[in-house]
This record gives sequence, structure tokens and C-alpha cells, in this order.
Amino acid sequence: MSTPLHILKSHCLRITDCRLVIIQEFLDKKVALAHADLEDTLNNKFDRVTIYRTLKTFLEKDLIHKVLDDSGGAKYAFCTHHEATHQHNHEHVHFKCEKCEETTCLESISLPPIPLPKGFEKKEMSLLVQGICEKCH
Repeated sequence: MSTPLHILKSHCLRITDCRLVIIQEFLDKKVALAHADLEDTLNNKFDRVTIYRTLKTFLEKDLIHKVLDDSGGAKYAFCTHHEATHQHNHEHVHFKCEKCEETTCLESISLPPIPLPKGFEKKEMSLLVQGICEKCH
């Protein structure tokens, strides 16, 4: 498994304390995190704008992807990449547990192709499955 330092270097990103800590949070938690989750966890170590900018940079560099949950709020999930090419698929199932409220990527379950009517262009797809996760079962 890659370290936060290796991940930043492999994506040609400047190394900052905030970036290192946020990547480590994603690696440790292994679930989708909201901006507010990071603010709470980091206990005011970094201000909310710095966290926001870090998430925005990670989105732009394809380190994380946005996950919409049933509340309409955005969460962010860390992307797993093929080391050499950074290839991965965002079009997979996400699972939100009704008990612990954690949202997890189920990357082994890809979304099927959806034929769209003429004139429609797909940008992204998402599917949120809700239920009870293996930890809460």
C-alpha cells in the first residue's frame, strides 16, 4: 500500500502537512468522508478553506471522487489506482449503511452501460445502495 508521501509524489503534487494528513485519513478510514468529517477529525488543525482547497485539488488530480449520498451532501472517496497509469473507474456502486452511516465504495461492482437517447451525453453515473454494512450486521 502506498504512503501519503508516495501518493503525492506520484501525482506531482506539492507536499504539505494538510495534504499528507487528509490522505492518511482516507487511507485509515477506508470510507467516503464529507468536508465536515475532516474538519471534526482534524480538530481545527487546518482551517476549513485549506481543507476545501485540498479536496478540490485532489478531485482535479483524480485522487478522490465525489459520492452523493441520500442527504444530498457530498462525500469524497479515495480512488484506488493502478500504480503506473493511475487508471481506475469511478462508475461503481456505493453503499451507505443505515446504522453507522458510513458510505463505502464497492469497486468490484461496476455499473452496467446505460443507453441514452439521441442527443444526451453522459458525464458520470452513480448508484447508491442503502442497507446494513458487514460491520453493523
